Formats: sequence, structure tokens, C-alpha cells
Amino acid sequence: MRPVPRDAAELKRRVQETIDEHRSTLVGLAEALHADPELAFDEHRASDRCAELLEKAGFELERPLAGLATAFRAAAGHGELTVALCAELDALPGVGHACGHNLIAASALGAALGLAAVAEDTACRVVVLGTPAEEGGGGKVLLLERGAFAGAHLALMVHPWPEDRLTARCLAVDHLQVTYTGREAHAAAAPWQGVNAGDAMVVAQVAIGLLRQHFEPGALVHGVVDSGGQAPNVVPQSATGRWMLRAPTLEALQALRPRIERCFEAGALATGCQLEIRPLAPTYSHMEPDQDLLRLWRANAEALGRRYPADDAGQEPPALSTDMANVSLTLPAIHPLIGIDAGGACNHQPAFAAACVGPSAERALVDGALALAWTVVDAATDPGLRARLLAGQRQPLLPGAPPPPSSKA
Repeated sequence: MRPVPRDAAELKRRVQETIDEHRSTLVGLAEALHADPELAFDEHRASDRCAELLEKAGFELERPLAGLATAFRAAAGHGELTVALCAELDALPGVGHACGHNLIAASALGAALGLAAVAEDTACRVVVLGTPAEEGGGGKVLLLERGAFAGAHLALMVHPWPEDRLTARCLAVDHLQVTYTGREAHAAAAPWQGVNAGDAMVVAQVAIGLLRQHFEPGALVHGVVDSGGQAPNVVPQSATGRWMLRAPTLEALQALRPRIERCFEAGALATGCQLEIRPLAPTYSHMEPDQDLLRLWRANAEALGRRYPADDAGQEPPALSTDMANVSLTLPAIHPLIGIDAGGACNHQPAFAAACVGPSAERALVDGALALAWTVVDAATDPGLRARLLAGQRQPLLPGAPPPPSSKA
């Protein structure tokens, strides 16, 4: 195997030239995904568009992957260092690509195309994983459990946000479906014959609301009621809701869950309903980004004009949850946030979805692809870091730790 070059400048120039050559194709992909949003585990057209673009570029394609119809693996190069780039595919109900997964996918593909051009010279194997159902389905957790990340030495992605941030406060989360089953009755003629499932849900909501005063810092619980009856003159026989329980770490989440389950049990006990609590997805963990990779990301993003004043000022990172966090507990990984001009809107709002196309979104797409690829080039050409990655050693930035300083400081 040829020696790994120590000087990354020429490799980065070739990466940039390749991404520039594919710029219009990548922007077209992001716009096509944005115009045709698909929900978790049903991202068939998005998966087709991404996989076919990579296959046309010479990547070896495997699909479906790990028993998931819309997941895929596309690989190029045969080097000993394997990098996984995660391309998220799904959109949100009602608001489409209001979390910018169209840009995440296009940035991952752009980085992969750039890295494939230098794969031989960096002794890398470049893998794109099409990862379905980040929005509540835990696609990456399923792929991780089923071996799709096996052989990868590092995993990277970049996520749109209203501003550039190095990290987020990634909260561990459980997704639950709660169902109460009671008994229907005429609400006026014989209400005493009914067992009101809607009331059971209300009791649980009140109990959770009162318990919030006693949550440990960082814990959050929120939910929506999907159904609570069909007619006002019929005692509701069934009520269902979807709930998310979040906490700063997996351990804190494990402590929170039984307390919330008791609130749901209180609704059943008070009304006489039957209760079913069912997980909707695997548990998402907290995130531990790799310190060295995050340091390299920052240097490369700053070389493209990105700045991190909020991080440097010590402002609290934004809170979110992602199944990429589970990946970070298994192998070195990063999930930085790249800013787009959203006019004051935040993720999961219609205005943010609208901002995920246009000049600012295009710049984020290209900057994201370049910074991801350049970060891999730096890692691959740094003998010490390369050796650590090949040895499977993580160097995590633990929750609450300060982010890496600017290389310009």
C-alpha cells in the first residue's frame, strides 16, 4: 500500500475541484428532495435519487440494506481507513424538510464524491450510508445494531441550523405511544356505564405537568394526543398519544422514564382504563463527538468563512436529539451544525423549510460537503490521528465540556 501523504493541501484542492464540478447536480438533488418530501421509512424516491447518483459516479451500491427498504450503502476506494458519511432522507409530517435533511443528504454525497477523487492517495474507503427515519424512527440505531456501520473507523454528517455551532446538546430520548382503552357509553343517557379513555389521558397530562417542577435539569417531556374520541355525546372508548421523554444522558433518561410511566398509570388507575405503553423507536442516546475530528471540522469550516461566536462566548448549545448520537458512542463521529439564513425561524418551522432551498442553503450545502471532506483528508494524512482511528479508539467530547478552540486563536 502506498504511503499516506503528510501534506493535505494538494488533496484538498482536488477535493474542491471535484465538488465544484458536481455543484449543480448536488444543488439539483437538494431541491428535488425538498420538493418531494417523504416520511420516515417511506423515503423511496429520495433513496432512489441519492443511490442512483452515486452509482452513476462509480460507487458500488448495496440496497436495500440491513432489512430497511430505503437504506443503502454506496462505496468507493479500497483503502484501510473507512469513513462513513451519513445521508439522512426523511422529512417531517406537515412541514416537509423543515430540518434540512435534503441538505444533509446532498452534503454527504458531495463530500463522498470529493473524497472518492482522492481515495487512492489517502488510502481510504469512502462509504455513504443512506439512513432513513431520523425523525422518530431511529434508522441509524437499527443500522448500527444490524452491522451496517461495521468496518467504519469514523462517521460524519453536518446538520443545517439557524447559525453555525460546533455541537448541540444532544439529549437522549425515548419515543412512546400511549393507548388507553375504556368503554363507550351514551354521554347523556348512561354516562355511568362508560369508562372514559380521554379522561385517562387528561389525568396523565396533568400529572406530567405537575411533575415537571421536580425534573432534574435538562429533562423534557412533550407529546401530542392523536385521538380521544369520535363524538362529544359518546364516552371515548380509546385515546392514543405520542410522547417524547428526553434527558441529558442515557442514565438520566433511564431514571426519568419510570416516573413518567407512573403518570400514565395514574390515568388508568383514576378512570379504570387499560393502559398500553409501546416504544415507537429505539432509544436515542446522548452524543459524544470526537474531539480531534471536531477540531479539524472547525479549522476547515473557518477556512471557508464560517465563524463560531456563540461557542466562543460559552453560550449553551442548542438542544436536540438525533440517532447519530448512538453512532458516536460506538465509533469516532461528529454532527456539527451549519448555519443557513432562516430569517429568525428555527428547525421544524415552515419558514425554516422554506429556507432550505436558495442561495444560503446552497452555500451551506457546498461548505458542508467541503468541510466534511477536508476533515477526512486531514484525519487520513495525520499519522497519529489515523493510527488512533484505525485502532478504533474514541476520544469523546463529553456533555458539558467546552468545544475545541479556534485554530485562529
